[in-house]
Amino acid sequence: MTRSETVETDTGTARITWYPATEKPRLLLALSHGAGGGIEARDLQAIAAELPAHGVTVALVEQPWRVAGKKLAPAPKTLDAGWRGIWPALEKKGLPVISGGRSAGARVACRTATELGAAAVLALSFPLHPPGRPEKSRADELLGAGVPTLVVQGGNDPFGKPAEFPEGAYELVEIPYGDHGFAVPKRADIGQDEAVKRITDGVTRWAGMLGG
Repeated sequence: MTRSETVETDTGTARITWYPATEKPRLLLALSHGAGGGIEARDLQAIAAELPAHGVTVALVEQPWRVAGKKLAPAPKTLDAGWRGIWPALEKKGLPVISGGRSAGARVACRTATELGAAAVLALSFPLHPPGRPEKSRADELLGAGVPTLVVQGGNDPFGKPAEFPEGAYELVEIPYGDHGFAVPKRADIGQDEAVKRITDGVTRWAGMLGG
């Protein structure tokens, strides 16, 4: 049974939708959305549906700007402040917290992981650079996370293909043919359902290796 709660932060009202573990929870995975969409994203929904069966409570977090119905995400420092504001509600569960998100949410998780005491980071569709601007690299954010990190990246993501990622102390799972939203073209030799399964399989395996 899912339930939602609102949390007041310095940047406005955020919302957490909880997907409790179906057995004794050992980890809490908090995931936020990107700058162009909400928690209805295919990867977030798939993870929230799958991970509770593996002892992981999932919290899908809507940043205050999204709850307020705004179309454009605010500056990174405002996103970070919103994430800090929901952290006490996560810590109340008494579980190690994996900080995560997709796209802009992945950047927030990386930037704040050490400060907030996250056990690990899950970066979905990490936007390594703006499309067509590889010189504008954000690799320092990823490499600076300071905790065990998993990147799940589409093989055809215009914000950074897997081969563009630098070497570092993180693991990367490639979703073949996937774009920034993990959509795969009809000509691909894997279907959309298989692509999503590779996301959840990769996250489940990685979470299973974490302490907790």
